[in-house]
Amino acid sequence: MEVLQGIRILELSRVAPGSYATMILGDMGAEVIKVEQPIESDIPRVGSGWSPVGEEGRKDAAYMAIHRNKKSIAIDLKSEDGREIFYRLAGKADVLLEGFRPGVAKRLKIDYETLREINPRIIYCSLTGYGQNGPYRELPGHDINYIGYGGALGLIGRPGEPPIPPLNLVGDFAGGSLNCVIGILLAIIARQKTGKGQQVDISMTDGVVSLLTWMVSDYFKTGVAPKRGEYFLSGGFPCYSVFETRDRKFIAVGCIEPWLWANLCRALGKEEFVPFQWANGEKRIKIMDRLREIFLTKSRDEWIEFLKDKDVCVSKVNDFDEVFRDPQILHRRMVIEMDHPSEGKVKQVGIAIKLSDTPGRVKSFGPILGEHTQEILGQLGYSKKEINKFLGAKIVG
Repeated sequence: MEVLQGIRILELSRVAPGSYATMILGDMGAEVIKVEQPIESDIPRVGSGWSPVGEEGRKDAAYMAIHRNKKSIAIDLKSEDGREIFYRLAGKADVLLEGFRPGVAKRLKIDYETLREINPRIIYCSLTGYGQNGPYRELPGHDINYIGYGGALGLIGRPGEPPIPPLNLVGDFAGGSLNCVIGILLAIIARQKTGKGQQVDISMTDGVVSLLTWMVSDYFKTGVAPKRGEYFLSGGFPCYSVFETRDRKFIAVGCIEPWLWANLCRALGKEEFVPFQWANGEKRIKIMDRLREIFLTKSRDEWIEFLKDKDVCVSKVNDFDEVFRDPQILHRRMVIEMDHPSEGKVKQVGIAIKLSDTPGRVKSFGPILGEHTQEILGQLGYSKKEINKFLGAKIVG
């Protein structure tokens, strides 16, 4: 048994953060139905949350892990008949996740207030950049904007240089997707106690601020704001930084604890550096420069081999293609291989959450647009005649 078996989730997400959240829930057994616009719709298909179109999109669907374990139904939500189909679907759902800007769902008449009249047990999760209220609620944005407002972007980079965007991992996926999953699961637990659903309001900017809790706590205590490249975890200290090696690859050093720093210094023949782990000014610059020189004397893999039994926190900085050959990544099944009816062996990212008794699994590849429309309509009680009528009128696709 999968832990979320029996939970039905409707996904109305057009971009990756919402789709990634429902991928996690689908991996754990939830039935996820992507509610999408028919291809004839005037809504532009922009964003990574859409299913590919037609049989020519089947290959893309096979590799789009964020759509796996999901079904797709295409409904024109701007039509009265389309909304009635959606209402029937929502009446049988446990969770709805939507990623519209605030106000759009209300204009479509699929907002929480409308749906809870149909289904008081529904959990309605809204994922947006800035939340459902506040002065920024209607602003457009992407990860780089959320981490900019939230304070993370300004801390990433070297002193005196511009901030460096850390991909879209912090705002979109950590601040957004993962908080969606947590919020939905909390609401499911709450519903077991109250019998009622509720709205879950997830702001990716809120999530970024929350991720900075440790640094924020120091700031509130001392009144001293951390600066880019000078915080002890931002790469500016020799005990926690990245160094280039002889083969132009990199090694990551994370020797925060004093004994680990001491072990590293001794292994490198530089015991005199031990007292200066957190030195500032010229002393820190000299130690950093000397370590850079030392690490350039061996290749990355030679350093890993040399330091493996020295009790120090070091690792390779894997190039992206190296990740999926790494023995630890492979051992933990973070690369899985599945048989596809037309594409043969297809690799996808594995499942990060390991449960001993109710593990997640990948049951199906991502759908193409509307692949399950007729199946789902049949489950909702529509007759073949009604389904053909909807298809002919392009209310569904």
